[in-house]
Amino acid sequence: MSELVLEVNDRDLPNKGIIGAGAIMVTPPINEDYWCFRVRLGEEGQAIVGFPKFGGIGVGFAQEEDWNSNLPFVCAASYIYGHIAHNKGPEAITASECIEAIEMVREAARRFKGLSDEEWQAEQARMASNS
Repeated sequence: MSELVLEVNDRDLPNKGIIGAGAIMVTPPINEDYWCFRVRLGEEGQAIVGFPKFGGIGVGFAQEEDWNSNLPFVCAASYIYGHIAHNKGPEAITASECIEAIEMVREAARRFKGLSDEEWQAEQARMASNS
């Protein structure tokens, strides 16, 4: 397993999916550069990404067959992985690498959103009770 590195995209992404005060939400043009956080997996271009999604941050694979398989960053890493695993791609990429990468993206998203330890724990408990 190679060392996993968190990358941060500091470009201003187009409207981040929100217009006005949030009364209308649309999906902006999405391409390979539409991410806030990325951890590359292997040499074939696959990565775990965190990206703006309707006021939150979604987590999924950069390269997907099923393009809408992602979950909010507040979900547990193992739960996110179970939901997106069918998009993993190369067999050389392990589940443990993916889960570690998801944890890295989740922590970056948490800091980006400014969640305190108490808020983070409350979100974790809320998501656990919903799954």
